[in-house]
Amino acid sequence: MRVLLVGAGGVGGAITRIAARRPFFEAMVVADYDPGRAEAAVAALGDDARFTAEQVDASDEGAVARLLARHRCDVLLNATDPRFVMPLFRAARAAGTTYLDMAMSLSRPHAERPYEECGVKLGDEQFAQAADWEKEGLLALVGMGVEPGLSDVFARYAADELFDEIEEIGIRDGANLTVDGYDFAPSFSIWTTIEECLNPPVVYEGGKGWFTTEPFSEPEVFDFPEGIGPVECVNVEHEEVLLVPRWVDARRVTFKYGLGREFVETLRTLHLLGLDRTDPVTVPGPDGPVKVSPRDVVAACLPDPATLGERMHGKTCAGTWVRGVKDGEPREVYLYHVVDNQWSMTEYGSQAVVWQTAINPVVALELLATGAWSGAGVLGPEAFPARPFLDLLTDYGSPWGMREQ
Repeated sequence: MRVLLVGAGGVGGAITRIAARRPFFEAMVVADYDPGRAEAAVAALGDDARFTAEQVDASDEGAVARLLARHRCDVLLNATDPRFVMPLFRAARAAGTTYLDMAMSLSRPHAERPYEECGVKLGDEQFAQAADWEKEGLLALVGMGVEPGLSDVFARYAADELFDEIEEIGIRDGANLTVDGYDFAPSFSIWTTIEECLNPPVVYEGGKGWFTTEPFSEPEVFDFPEGIGPVECVNVEHEEVLLVPRWVDARRVTFKYGLGREFVETLRTLHLLGLDRTDPVTVPGPDGPVKVSPRDVVAACLPDPATLGERMHGKTCAGTWVRGVKDGEPREVYLYHVVDNQWSMTEYGSQAVVWQTAINPVVALELLATGAWSGAGVLGPEAFPARPFLDLLTDYGSPWGMREQ
């Protein structure tokens, strides 16, 4: 397997450190818009000749396709933010390669009823091309990070091995992470965080389909395992709600994120001031007017999440809560994956949130390389057997857990 990794930021860098310990691939080309960042990611791996650095603009489909061809890559792994999903998705298909991402094509709210009806849903642009990918015998494995990704694998595992009928699948994400010296320092891309937290959340119900609610709706306190404890979680737009019902039979699917009230109020203030906008505004510059996206300004003013590991303390938990029936009796479980920041920093030099995201596409790549997973079309993690993934995740030294509720 020859892989083109596009994006050498926090998650991309963690992917290289994880992959470097595995023998399943022949080469990994690490490409970024900033060549220095790609070179630094490769240099950090020492003398592993399988890794090379390149410069590429992720929005330039032709340049990406040429890079895939030049290095004879058969897989494109997208570790950029969601703005670049579609150009990379199209470039992979043009080059005839497998495609993996960790976040799907962007949504657009309904013009008249944004908090009741879906407009363009997450992943709609990708799924619109599913028949073409399948006809050409190509695979696009979408949403293969931690959430979405591992959380979807948990949903498949619950359906296959733990339940006869499923009433509800609820992704629940929480942490007790703190960052020394910062009152507000997101542990993941603020660009992506704003996108998913301020868009109308999507809920799925059998017989009704997908519909939307107000941001941060339906608050609930969820008790997270391994010492994290109770965290208030709220509805947030996320890919799992759009993916799970396509392959898993459940009467209701939700995603709730443990953001904390201070984080929620900060996001609401950004929205109130228009600082969540992506459309450029004109501001004075030293050489005249400059057009800049308010959201990019917010991102530039905050610390890079990849650099926060040394200041960060605590654990992060990603998991899937499932309620249903087994052997005629009610059952409720929480399938989860916890990463301690101190462990991930000591073991890999990556902070917990980006490391937890990064390990899952590497596991998926290895399953594709060995043939344990295979397919054609635009497929989510739920479309594949869960047990091989969970076993290999444990083999990577990152076990998962299950708690009967």
